[in-house]
Amino acid sequence: MRPCAPTLLQKTPYCMLLSLAIAAPLGAFAAPAPAATGTPGSFINTPPDMTYFALQGDTLTSIAKRYTDKTSNWPILGKRNKIGNDRAIPIGTAILIPLELLPEEPSEAKVIAMTGNPAYKAADGTSGTLALGSVLKEGAQISTDKNGFLTMALPDESRISIPSNSNVSLSKLRKTKYTGSPRTEVTLLQGKVESRVSSLVSNKGRFEVRTNLAVAGVRGTNFRVGVNEDGIANEVLEGGVAVNNTVAKKADELVLTTGKGNIVSATGVGKPVDLLPPPKMNESYLLQERPTLQFQVETNAAATGYRVQIAQDKDIINVLAENRYKDNRFKFDGFADGNYFVRITAIDKLGLEGLPLVKAVTLKARPEPPFTVQPKNKVRAERLDFAWTEASNAVAYHLQVAKDAEFKNLLIDKPGLKEVQFSSDRPAEGEYFWHVATIVQKDGKPDHGPYSDAQKFVVLPVTSLAPPDEGNGNQLSFSWASEPGQKFLIQISTDPDFKKLFLSKELDKAELKINRPDAGVYFIRVRSTDPDGYVSPFSSTQKITLQQRWTSGDGSPIQSGSGPIGTNY
Repeated sequence: MRPCAPTLLQKTPYCMLLSLAIAAPLGAFAAPAPAATGTPGSFINTPPDMTYFALQGDTLTSIAKRYTDKTSNWPILGKRNKIGNDRAIPIGTAILIPLELLPEEPSEAKVIAMTGNPAYKAADGTSGTLALGSVLKEGAQISTDKNGFLTMALPDESRISIPSNSNVSLSKLRKTKYTGSPRTEVTLLQGKVESRVSSLVSNKGRFEVRTNLAVAGVRGTNFRVGVNEDGIANEVLEGGVAVNNTVAKKADELVLTTGKGNIVSATGVGKPVDLLPPPKMNESYLLQERPTLQFQVETNAAATGYRVQIAQDKDIINVLAENRYKDNRFKFDGFADGNYFVRITAIDKLGLEGLPLVKAVTLKARPEPPFTVQPKNKVRAERLDFAWTEASNAVAYHLQVAKDAEFKNLLIDKPGLKEVQFSSDRPAEGEYFWHVATIVQKDGKPDHGPYSDAQKFVVLPVTSLAPPDEGNGNQLSFSWASEPGQKFLIQISTDPDFKKLFLSKELDKAELKINRPDAGVYFIRVRSTDPDGYVSPFSSTQKITLQQRWTSGDGSPIQSGSGPIGTNY
């Protein structure tokens, strides 16, 4: 017995064996009855054998030499075919040759998807970086960094996916001569490896994932093997897996079925546990309208973290990005608009990765919407004025105003605005929502981008001045509607542009009294500041004309029955 290699986790060396096989009735692996006749010299694949149709003059020795490279194998052929001695075989006789006796020849793996800059070191010591289409031979060692991901395809269409921060060696990459049955061994040195193995029942192939702690041999399944702090983590996504420990004093054996996992350590095979179920995610995340992809799943008290992958295909072979998160919220940047797939798995306290949630996601974030400028929160004006920033390459903008946040009850819908502002009549007092989108020209056609975040605003009573009250004739009194806590700025000017201010005064009450100014034309406006800091626009300007009046010796206006007497009376 060869010595065991030291483990990554303990100083004491030990070895383990995990034999994994798809659960199936024993009869499923029995050899089918060979064809009674066939073209002499031809052969067909009839697992667990190859059936050869004898040529004239063939003997068990010559067949053993030709197809197994060893004449000493003729007794095995004789026993398998119930032929008692090495004698001439009638032409066309069907001879069963166990696939295990066939010699092996080199096979290869081809890079079909990758992200980042995975590196490799060949068996001859040469090294470099990989590219799509790169062909790897036996003995190649592949490593990925924190941003790297690689998927390889074998000739039988099996897939080997190497996630970030992993190191894997293609320690055996062969196939049987004549039938092409795969003989594959993948050695996991660090991180994790996920295998999607084509059914090996039909070709009696072998596929093994090895670590310095264990060997996982499969016969057509989807499974993951990873190195963690407690040993080797096994997670079965599809198929049935028989797990054996050859090191522990007490021999253990159990079957891991679909959705089960366990940890194999130096002391034995861990009990099977249920892998965490696929996380649940709201359907609203399936359409993303901002450049940063964002996802959130429902909280699972049993989850200690999550693994999230973004890929171009639903089988998650062409992975573009992946990351691990402790929280149940995830973000990814740097993606162009398009269709993607997200796969999310929850990780339990043992470090076992659960069953995946896979969803198709559409990113349509461009052209990006402009930033909204006004209105914000409140409107106390006689008109609604909307404004937004200018977007790059915009040919038009689409403005919508609605009575609801879902924009089902539209009040304004303007899809072809050329300017970055729009004005409309003031609606009834109440709550409203607005957003705006950018339209650009793409491939000769209008490309409508997503809307900006909905902005809520409330239409409130307009701050408006009542006609002035001249009182006893020596004063003017102004008043206007108000709300508790408001403050005001009132301005009186001798010109409509308010460049020549006669008065500008801040008030805590909605009232102003001043001595009556000289005769002339005046313009008056007022604006309010709410307790939350919102400053309304100025009210509409009021124009008043003060005429000359007759006064008595003490300056008091001369009164008539209808009030002070003006000089035009």
